Amino acid sequence: MRFTKLISSSAVVGLACASEVAHEHHDRRAVAYVTNYRTTTVWAKAPMTIAGSSTTLVMNSDMARPTGPATESYSAVSREGAVPVPQQSSSGSSVSSSWTPVATPAVTPVEAPSGTPVAPPAAPPVETPVETPVSSSSVPNVPSSSSAPSSSSAPSSSYSEPPASTPATPASSSAASTVSSASASASASDEAGHHLFGAGARGITYSPYASDGTCKSPAKITEEIKTLSSFPVLRLYGVDCAQVETVLQAKAPGQKLFLGIFFVDQIEAGVKAIKEAVQKHGSWDDIDTISIGNELVNNGQATVDQMAGYMKTGRKCLAEAGYKGPVVSVDTFIAVINNPGLCDLSDYMAVNAHPYFDFHTSAAMAGPWVLHQIQRVWSACNGNKKVVITETGWPTQGQTYGKAIPSKANQKMALESIKATCGDSAILFTAFDDYWKPDGPYGVEKFWGML
Repeated sequence: MRFTKLISSSAVVGLACASEVAHEHHDRRAVAYVTNYRTTTVWAKAPMTIAGSSTTLVMNSDMARPTGPATESYSAVSREGAVPVPQQSSSGSSVSSSWTPVATPAVTPVEAPSGTPVAPPAAPPVETPVETPVSSSSVPNVPSSSSAPSSSSAPSSSYSEPPASTPATPASSSAASTVSSASASASASDEAGHHLFGAGARGITYSPYASDGTCKSPAKITEEIKTLSSFPVLRLYGVDCAQVETVLQAKAPGQKLFLGIFFVDQIEAGVKAIKEAVQKHGSWDDIDTISIGNELVNNGQATVDQMAGYMKTGRKCLAEAGYKGPVVSVDTFIAVINNPGLCDLSDYMAVNAHPYFDFHTSAAMAGPWVLHQIQRVWSACNGNKKVVITETGWPTQGQTYGKAIPSKANQKMALESIKATCGDSAILFTAFDDYWKPDGPYGVEKFWGML
């Protein structure tokens, strides 16, 4: 959701795994999904196809919000963000206030024993909506590295989930009760606070850019990363600003990194940068996961087949570098549901899901909403892959969007709801406000930070 720049698959073919890395910035990102979120998705970009059949209906990205009686549908969301101005650097670099963590219970997908798939917690019961007809579609154009809009190779044998046989029945959850308690704990005068950090969440995202779009200094990055020491996992999106080597040195003992190779025309260079940082400042044991790309299918920037090619290149270079952990492609939950071929590409499903952009979801219901998306993705992948939410959060400023109201109090409420419902499967978005971004259509783009 947050960043986008994407490239043609032809740029990947033929590159050696030792090419040099360029200083990178994410020039623009656009996440646009319109969906009856239980059945049908409509893309603001080019529609996608599966086996020649359309899964989407073309719709203008600036369509009006829903009006009239409440429905179970998203309205169109088109969010674009300029990014930092590229800087020439020979060493690209990817880090307060005090707080007291408050432990909150988290219901997470159940780890199935060997021979059974991993099952997520069951979402609250839902009504079965009427299917929306879809139109014919076309395959999106492959973007080039000069113009970048926003945010089938099987997984390698180096990392594997338990083998699948009969799908496990999703475990029951207490989503309703956990949300009511989270709702009660956040008053209108409460501010999104540091007490939310650490306990109850899988991790948090971090970006190394200053308000003017330049890279933060290694000292500043280090200072900020140290305020996030209670999170088990830190998610980074790229390798620029020397962020990987800086965060490796600044992170707490036992803390792991979810790393990203953002530009898919620079996969080899990205792997090289990661390998060098790990060799100098840590070990592969410090790395939780490595992702290839971010929301490329959702944004119409790649097809499933193109993603398969990127993943194949990434796995090859990572294996040669000595990495044996999980490799994933990150996309939106709805992109996976509409393109289940993505399930075959990742070692587990890494998806972004933001309840604010559901017109009918309030902060108090953020947790059950995210939990329901986990279950939907799990079902779309036939119960064969565990699901991790790699971005979810709530803005503190911006326009009211139906029941979704940005504020510090509502951010606190939403995050408590998410953590209490499915926090062990959620990486929160994000550590600090992104002042280098434009406001976006609803004025929320800068204001997702929790510190």
